[in-house]
Amino acid sequence: MPATWKETLLRYRDIRLLWIFLMGCASGFPFVLIGSNLSGWLKDAGISRAEIGLVGSVATVYAVNFLWAPLVDRVHLPLLRHLGQRRSWILLTQLGMLIAVLLIASVDPHTSLLLTGLLAFSIALLSATQDIAVDAFRIDQFAPEEQDRMPPAAAMSIIGWWTGYSWPGYIAFTQADNIGWNQVYYLMAGVLLVLILFTLLVREPPSIRDQLQASAESRYQRQLHTSTLLTWFMVTVVEPFAEFFRKNGLRTALTLMLFIFMFKIGEAFLGRMSIVFYKEIGFSNAQIGEYTKMFGWFMTVLFTLIGSAFNTRFGVVKGLLLGGAAMASSNLMFAVIAASGPLEWLLLLTLLIDNFTTAFSTVAFVSFLTLLTGRAFSATQYALLASLGNLSRTTLAGLSGYTVDLLGSWDRFFIVTALMVLPSLLMLWNLRHRFDQITQR
Repeated sequence: MPATWKETLLRYRDIRLLWIFLMGCASGFPFVLIGSNLSGWLKDAGISRAEIGLVGSVATVYAVNFLWAPLVDRVHLPLLRHLGQRRSWILLTQLGMLIAVLLIASVDPHTSLLLTGLLAFSIALLSATQDIAVDAFRIDQFAPEEQDRMPPAAAMSIIGWWTGYSWPGYIAFTQADNIGWNQVYYLMAGVLLVLILFTLLVREPPSIRDQLQASAESRYQRQLHTSTLLTWFMVTVVEPFAEFFRKNGLRTALTLMLFIFMFKIGEAFLGRMSIVFYKEIGFSNAQIGEYTKMFGWFMTVLFTLIGSAFNTRFGVVKGLLLGGAAMASSNLMFAVIAASGPLEWLLLLTLLIDNFTTAFSTVAFVSFLTLLTGRAFSATQYALLASLGNLSRTTLAGLSGYTVDLLGSWDRFFIVTALMVLPSLLMLWNLRHRFDQITQR
C-alpha cells in the first residue's frame, strides 16, 4: 500500500536527513572545481574543445574508486579515529583537496596545461575517495527495514550535491569576468573550509559493520584455514563483491550492472560539453552562472522533492522509467537551442525540463543503488555500483568533444545523446518485474 502524501512529507522531519544534506554538499562541490569551473576557465584561456574534453577525463577516477573502496570500509585512520570511520575519511580527503585547490589557483592553464590537469586529477582522486565515505555515511544512517526512507535520503543527498555544486558555481561564473579565474579558485578554497566545518558538525551513524565484518572473517577462517593477514585481505577485497553476486545471482547481477552503466550515458555526454556549448552559442559567463547554477538549483530542489515523493509512493522502478524517458526528451531541447541561438527564454525552458529530468531520474537511480547495497561493506558495494554509473560520464564522455567535431554540429550531437538513453529504457521495461522484486525484498 503506497504511503499517503502526508506520511511521505512527514519523513522529512528526520534529523538524519540534515546530516545527509550537509555531506551531499561536500560531495557535489569538487565537481565545480574539475567540471564547469575548469571547463569555463580553459575555454576562456583559449584551450580547444578536444583538449577540454580530455582534461575533463581526470574524472575517470570516479569510475574506478571501487578499487580502493575496501580500504575506506576497513582501514581506521589512527589520528582521526575519534571522528568515526566515515567522517575521518571525509575530513582527510577534504584537507587534501584544500591544498590542491590553493595550488591550482596559482597556475596559468594556457602555459601550464599539463600541470593544471595533474592538479585537477589530484582533486578528482581525493573527491572520488570522499564520495566512497559520503555514500556509505548516507547508507549507514538507516536500517535495512527502513526502505521507505531511501527516496527521502536520496533526495536530500541530491539536493545537497546540487547545493554544493550550483551555488559555488554561480559565484564562480558571476565573478570570473571581474576578478579572473585564479582568484575564483581562491574563493573556492574558502568554500572548502565551510565544508570541513560541516564534517565536524554532523554525527557519525551507528553501525553493526564491525560485527558483520568480524563474522565474515570467522567464516573465511573456518572455510579456508588461512593466516590472519590473508583472511583480512580476502574479507576486505573479495567478500564485498562475492556477497553482491551471491545475493543477486550471477545473471541478475550482470544485468543490473549493465543497466547501471547504460542508464546515464546520454546525460554524461551532454554534461561534459554543456559549458562549452553555452559559451560557443553566445551565452556570457554571467548568464551561465545565473541560469544554469542559481535557477538550476531552485528547480533541482523542487523537482527532487517531487521525485522523492513519487518514488516513495509508486516505487523506484516507475521512477526510473519516467525519469529515463524524460532524460531522452530533454536532450532534444538543447538541439533546439543550437538551431535557434542564445535566446534566454528558450534556455530557461530547456533548463526547466532538464532539471526535472535530472532530479527525477537521479532520485530513483540513487535509491535503486542503495537498495542493492549490503550493510557489512556498504562503502565498497555502493562504490562498485556507482562507479558503473559514473563510467560513461568519466571515461566515454571524454570523447564528447571529438564527437561534436565528428558530427559537425551541436544539434546532431544532442540528438545522438537522446538516442543513447533508449537501450537502457528497453532493458528496464523488459526486466521491470524482476527489478520490482529486488526493490521490494
